[in-house]
Amino acid sequence: MFGFGMPELIVILIIVLVVFGAGRLPEIGAALGKSIRNFKKASEGKEEIEIKAEKKDDPRKEG
Repeated sequence: MFGFGMPELIVILIIVLVVFGAGRLPEIGAALGKSIRNFKKASEGKEEIEIKAEKKDDPRKEG
């Protein structure tokens, strides 16, 4: 896989863990999985692509 062996992949994963933290890794993994899934759907020629935004409270709507 791109000339990377197991030791190189482990070092990369440790660096990612340090940079993003353990709490953010599931979110990053889910986003990466959705991106790959959407890319595969788009390359197969399917019409519908899943795009969902997280709903967050808008502070401007308070009042």
